[in-house]
Amino acid sequence: MKLRLVPPRQGVQWVRQGFRVYFRQPLAYTALFFLFLFGAFLLASLPLVGMPVLLMLLPAVTQGFMIATQKTVSGGMPLPGVFVVPFKRDKGRARAQLQLGLAYTAISVLVMFLADALDGGSLEALQESIGNGESGGTAQPQAPAMEFGLLLRFALALPVSLLFWHAPALIHWGGASPLQSIFYSAIACWRNLGAFAVYFFAWIGVIGLFTILLTLTMSLLGQPQLAAVAAMPAALMFSTVFYASLYFTFVDCFEQDPAPAPQ
Repeated sequence: MKLRLVPPRQGVQWVRQGFRVYFRQPLAYTALFFLFLFGAFLLASLPLVGMPVLLMLLPAVTQGFMIATQKTVSGGMPLPGVFVVPFKRDKGRARAQLQLGLAYTAISVLVMFLADALDGGSLEALQESIGNGESGGTAQPQAPAMEFGLLLRFALALPVSLLFWHAPALIHWGGASPLQSIFYSAIACWRNLGAFAVYFFAWIGVIGLFTILLTLTMSLLGQPQLAAVAAMPAALMFSTVFYASLYFTFVDCFEQDPAPAPQ
């Protein structure tokens, strides 16, 4: 595989391609995302082992969505089996995917502990108090603590995401080792940082524009309280489109000879 450099404007194209491929198979993609959510809910509900297993499988899940988009682009139907394809290619790559998942879990747990240490656990304590209905009138003074905690976690999670962004695909289609995949993913994201920044801000623009239009529409209809209800399915759609667009970020950043065959 050869690293390719793309212009910053390609970030907007990735978002467009995500929407385009989603609307080619909207029911199939929605079913895949709901299957992912259902599986994540089941794993998260398991005591002790559930969350680590969920974190370990997340890189393979993103690869599953990439395979789904590859199938759609090739004229096929993205079926739930895409989530097991990363472990069926061969034993070496399946082992590498599991090792990558373990590395992602370890780094994610480290980031969580670091974030809790830096904000003194204030965000976690606030979430627990809100969950127990104890916030009452103290929610406003606690808002800065929550904002700081969220921004801190985002700042720590972003470089982790870039490290692992292309890694599952580099293992699956490139045969890279877990360490190689993380290294080349970081290099690709850094060399194409302009495109990824535009990609990020394009998503902010899409979601922000939708929110403004939805709020205005519901206000004109005299039903502003329905905005939150309508926002839920839209949020699910945007999340699904995001996962559908990941394939395009990979194929534009890496030149493969020959191109990966649909699986």
